[in-house]
Amino acid sequence: MKSPITTHVLDTSRGCAAEGIRVTLEKESKPSVWKKLGQDITDADGRCNKIVSPRTQLSKGTYRLTFDTARYFELNRVQSFYPYVTVSFAVRAARAHYHVPLLLSPFGYSTYRGT
Repeated sequence: MKSPITTHVLDTSRGCAAEGIRVTLEKESKPSVWKKLGQDITDADGRCNKIVSPRTQLSKGTYRLTFDTARYFELNRVQSFYPYVTVSFAVRAARAHYHVPLLLSPFGYSTYRGT
């Protein structure tokens, strides 16, 4: 069973999964105030399936995932521009699963709502 919020990171500059990136999940409790809900590290396949417990019940609101990309690129001896990538997204259906992938390179990134 997976966390209700999952992610995976693909390093598009190397053409492979990005292993070892720390990912932190937070929820906005009131405007500009964030509460940490969980954290995980991408596995060999670049995935985080345990950011929070599978039993965690989401509530409607704004969430964000923060990816520690600086450490990843430093370990791979690659100069990069973005030390962190933060992806904010809206949870509108509390019982839904949210998969938020990140396509990463040293000088750019993109994201989308996955399945």
